[in-house]
Amino acid sequence: MEELVDLSVPIASGMPVYPGDPEVSLEPALTIAGSEVNVLRLHMGSQSGTHVDAPYHVDDALPRLDELPLGRFTGPAVVADVRGLAPRAPIGARFLEGVADRLRPGAVLLFATGWSAHWGSAGYLEHPWLEPGAAEAVVAAGVRTVGIDALSVDRTPGDGEEFSLAAHRVLCGAGAVIAENLTGLDRLLDAQASGLPIEVSLFPLRLAGADGAPVRAVARVGG
Repeated sequence: MEELVDLSVPIASGMPVYPGDPEVSLEPALTIAGSEVNVLRLHMGSQSGTHVDAPYHVDDALPRLDELPLGRFTGPAVVADVRGLAPRAPIGARFLEGVADRLRPGAVLLFATGWSAHWGSAGYLEHPWLEPGAAEAVVAAGVRTVGIDALSVDRTPGDGEEFSLAAHRVLCGAGAVIAENLTGLDRLLDAQASGLPIEVSLFPLRLAGADGAPVRAVARVGG
């Protein structure tokens, strides 16, 4: 039986954002009482909530969001189970061994860290992150769509750590898109273990010339 699984966090005022990004605010712009319709005023960054990064996010010379083919935002899912790692632990290429035979062009590779359970807490910033060598292995396999249930595929700086976009640069340099702040990947791991087909859609808002945009990430399981 077919099932649709929402992989997106809700967009709401005061929601977590990457340090330094615009805060998110939603407030009434028009109301039934004053204007006979309800309309929200939104203030947010392009990287708010569950979103995708276009290659342009890290390099002015790389493709912008609206220059990418739509096929880059959908495909059969391959879910790498990297749950149970310690805070700020690196995700090396060895974590791809269990799914290596399924990595190919057109696949959507999702890293299930379990870190979405920390959404809204200070611990969310201490997520595992993708080592550049692992990103290089992903690119070598032909995968150009990568997602993670954490704030970033790179380490979020803390405790004196240096800022780095090493994994972003490897993936984006190969023309890949990156989905971040996913949730609900446990359900996909269960489906994958049961041999069910999983199709993921990560279609972004059509923002002209953008570095990225929020998405309603959805998985179609079974069918």
